[in-house]
Amino acid sequence: MFLKKAYGTTLPTAFFSLLMYFSMVIAQSFLARTFGSYTLQLFDISDTRILVPGLGIALLIFAFVVNLSANKLIEGLASLLGMVKIGGIIVFGLVGIAVADKTEVMSSSNHLEGGLLGFLGATALGILAFKGFTTITNSGSELKNPHRNVGRSIVISILLCIFIYGLVGFAVSSNLSLEEIIKTRDYSLAAAARPAMGDYGLWFTVILAMVATAGGIIASVFAVSRMLAMLTEMNLVPHSHFGMPGSIQKHTLVYTIVLGLLLTAFFDLSRIAALGVIFYLVMDIAIHWGVLRHLHSELGARRDIVVIATVLDLAILTGFVLVKIVSDPLVIGVACIAMAAILIAEVIFLHRNPITSEQHDH
Repeated sequence: MFLKKAYGTTLPTAFFSLLMYFSMVIAQSFLARTFGSYTLQLFDISDTRILVPGLGIALLIFAFVVNLSANKLIEGLASLLGMVKIGGIIVFGLVGIAVADKTEVMSSSNHLEGGLLGFLGATALGILAFKGFTTITNSGSELKNPHRNVGRSIVISILLCIFIYGLVGFAVSSNLSLEEIIKTRDYSLAAAARPAMGDYGLWFTVILAMVATAGGIIASVFAVSRMLAMLTEMNLVPHSHFGMPGSIQKHTLVYTIVLGLLLTAFFDLSRIAALGVIFYLVMDIAIHWGVLRHLHSELGARRDIVVIATVLDLAILTGFVLVKIVSDPLVIGVACIAMAAILIAEVIFLHRNPITSEQHDH
């Protein structure tokens, strides 16, 4: 991984790798609660405070059972759900635009947080939509000819995301006002489907969302548990079997699911997303810095592009944190305490379990 090549088998590699790990677990919890929010649109239920996390927890348990199976089954199921998801979302976007009377967002400015900080905060949340390509990198060993296909897969996935998100964005904004989008932010696709396509459109969209979130979680759980197993084998993180049989990867699968269950149960969608944004951007800045300082010659990376990417990450992270300090300071406090706890735990672990010279690569 880039962090190990840049920083060696050291504390920075362990700390920033765990930030990536936790950001991906947070993304799974986000998908799990999204699954619950969309599923409940099929029923006339006013109080969903218990049911949304309950359905998310059920989906995570299902993903756990699937990931106990053979790799071929996981790969086949995730691929099938992925194809259904992409095809269904494209159909929704095209039909939504075709039947809409307008293709613009109409809103009063009273509900908007204007200015540069509001824009940067929104951009930070948008980054979460594109971080799924880390599933590709963490599953690279499962690909044929990974040196060629990992980079190609990332480019293709990002291009597909740009096209699909743009299409869906137009479809939603064509059928809902901005106030309605904000009000139904946890299930806006389902809300947009009803005026565009009626009850059948609502059913189609909800089932599509259920398939999309289930497929995303199954693939992500597999990749994230493998990543934690790799860190364990590198002696960068503590590990305990807790009496469980099986390989290290099966144990890290259990840890990943349990952490996801806790986040799904106790954090709402907006706070889960905020934590994921902060962890991911801090980790991303560390990778850029490592490439800039240690790997740009080896990789043939253009330093000016890396500098621009780092500055943009810093600007977006700063804007997002400033917005959240005003609107939800608790989530900033939780993020800071969590990162401090991870850092302190890693310092103690690596002090008690020093890496030998043979293991130290940088």
